[in-house]
Amino acid sequence: MQPLRAGEDKDLKPVQRRATGSDLALRQRWQREEAAALVAARETVAQSGLPLKIVIAEYTFDGQRLTLLYVSDDKKLQLGKLLQRLQQRLAVRVDLRRIGPRDQAKLMGGYGACGELRCCSRFLSEFRPISIKMAKTQGMSLNPSDITGVCGRLRCCLAYEHELYAEACKMMPRRKKRVRTPHGEGKVIDLLPLKKTVVVQIEDQRLEVPVEEVELVSG
Repeated sequence: MQPLRAGEDKDLKPVQRRATGSDLALRQRWQREEAAALVAARETVAQSGLPLKIVIAEYTFDGQRLTLLYVSDDKKLQLGKLLQRLQQRLAVRVDLRRIGPRDQAKLMGGYGACGELRCCSRFLSEFRPISIKMAKTQGMSLNPSDITGVCGRLRCCLAYEHELYAEACKMMPRRKKRVRTPHGEGKVIDLLPLKKTVVVQIEDQRLEVPVEEVELVSG
């Protein structure tokens, strides 16, 4: 574990003491209980017929309370009866908390399409809004399988280089615009912002031209 930089500890709770061997053994015990509680909770939900999925079960350190995190598209579920059944079956105070699909992906871990650990599990502490415009600005395929994460939402990584691309695109002609180049007049068919070049269709040729050698044709 690497040391925290200044300001990174704002969400951390104060440390009371080092965990003892007894503390670790107790934690392992509750982790085993969590696995059993998760199975029991899912069975109870299935019997209720409610459209939700329990994804995580977590006991407090003293085992007096169990938090169940769930996902559901229905934000107005009536959970009173389900909560009562869960507490009767598990014999513990239960808290039900709804989380979003991004939070679920963060908790479950795994690998992204890039082959690296998912950003949300590895280092993201909050989720910023992601728009389809970010993919368009970077010239990415708009096929859902190419820009959607395991959470079913647009990938968080679309935001990482968006500002860099957006700034570079300000100095470039738009696609389909007529331009004049040292090779002749043609139409812009693609932009390569990081290379600071544009692809121009000139008759039957496609040429990559530095942006400083391109001039818009008026009219």
